[in-house]
Amino acid sequence: MMYLILLIVFIILSVFNLFYVYNRLGKFYVIRKITEGSRVKKLLVKLPPVIAMAVWCVIKPIHGLIAVVHLLIFWLLAELLFLIIRKITKKEFKLYWQGVLALVVTAAYLGSGWYFAHHVYETDYAISTEKALPGGNLRVLVIADSHVGSTFDGDGFAKHMEKAQETEPDIMFVVGDFVDDDTTREDMVKCCAALGKMKTTYGVYYVFGNHDRGYFNSRDFSADDMVAELEKNGVNVLTDESVLVGNSFYVIGRKDRSFKERASMAELTGGLDKSKYMIVLDHQPHDFTAQEQSSVDLVFCGHTHGGQMWPIGITGEVSGANDKTYGLETRSNTTYIVTSGISDWAIPYKTAAIAEYVVVDIKGQDGGEE
Repeated sequence: MMYLILLIVFIILSVFNLFYVYNRLGKFYVIRKITEGSRVKKLLVKLPPVIAMAVWCVIKPIHGLIAVVHLLIFWLLAELLFLIIRKITKKEFKLYWQGVLALVVTAAYLGSGWYFAHHVYETDYAISTEKALPGGNLRVLVIADSHVGSTFDGDGFAKHMEKAQETEPDIMFVVGDFVDDDTTREDMVKCCAALGKMKTTYGVYYVFGNHDRGYFNSRDFSADDMVAELEKNGVNVLTDESVLVGNSFYVIGRKDRSFKERASMAELTGGLDKSKYMIVLDHQPHDFTAQEQSSVDLVFCGHTHGGQMWPIGITGEVSGANDKTYGLETRSNTTYIVTSGISDWAIPYKTAAIAEYVVVDIKGQDGGEE
């Protein structure tokens, strides 16, 4: 519902912007010189770029709407800025700097957003616990929201995994939205194979995200096909179950919140040895209170894409859709880490966060087992 409301708002703003841009184009010095006051010439010069923007919004709705709405916002801000400057300086400008500034800022803003969505960084965290861990330390590699087919294909995913392997993780977690509706079977197979090549001490673990099962039944593979391919490559798929790893710590994998039925945190942790370190994989950051009450030690989430673009992150928290948008937070004895993910869904820009994989070094007591 939240995304539907945002889409409607974007469409309304985009229509308004087309009229706004058409009106403002006539203020540019070059266009004024070309048209020389002729209405016909103005129409012939001003209409094509407006039509081009409209066509872009129809052919590539997400790309077009985002670009057009941001252009409108920055143009209005530029108008306000120069209005203030004129009031203060009592000076009129011969050139239409407002429009120039709006175009430059929009290009720079969305250009940087494109870059940060398509370049994956490593984000490191260091935390500690009084509980025992194998050898006293555990290095965890976490990825989420690859949405394969959005900013990279199967080969691109494999290259990112080769880079992530250099961190030498003890264990790896894939926290949902591994694939998407646009993912092809070929790319899905390549990605599962890439996970199968990861060298870790304790293996790779996966939980479902809300996109992994597909929304429109348009893919050439099913969720069961994906699970079979993951398991063929040695990936442990967890659906509301826990695993004791190395006789030292638990990995608790939850069904995504989008499932009609899923076990509660109380049910998942009820029979576990609370003296052991407990790690929860839960795609959506939406159950922090129950996780804190269950006394789990560490929770990994994705889903939010780090807020992706303002005001998506704020909207998600204010509406109650998400307990947190990005980063690390500790409540009582439970630490939460929400990753912005290594890719994006639909929106190919990231201006509120970077694309990342996460490496967490956990310092604990020496558990004696490696």
